[in-house]
Amino acid sequence: MKIPLNIDWQQILLHLLNFSVLSLGLYLLLYKPIKNFMEQKAGYYNKMDIDTKGKLKQAEDMEASYKERLEDLETTIENRRASAVQQIQQEINRLLENAQEQAAKIISDAQDAAQRERAKILEDTQQEIAHMAMAATEKLLAKSASDALDEFLFAVKEE
Repeated sequence: MKIPLNIDWQQILLHLLNFSVLSLGLYLLLYKPIKNFMEQKAGYYNKMDIDTKGKLKQAEDMEASYKERLEDLETTIENRRASAVQQIQQEINRLLENAQEQAAKIISDAQDAAQRERAKILEDTQQEIAHMAMAATEKLLAKSASDALDEFLFAVKEE
């Protein structure tokens, strides 16, 4: 059957059938595998994204936990440092008091020793003065006696 303008419906339908078979073949051989591959890749990347977000959330939680622990540790360290400073200050005060007590004892002992030494020196000096006085008195008495004897003898001689 001939249609005007030289159009053959049978050829058109054959071409349409060929085009349909070609489209179906291309769809089955190229489009569907590529589409499945792309969906798998998208699923892989979506899963990767979800895993990464989960790990990021976990890392942020760990960071917050570590920051909190770090702050707790800093507080603990500050408290311990303050306690150590207080203990050191108490120990310094105790040592200072002991040193002052020892210094007072040493001064007291030195004063007592000086008093004893002074008393001994005074006693020794008094004894020495007494001995010197006795020696001087003996010399005076001996000289007086000798002068008296000399005068007596001189007087006897003149008589």
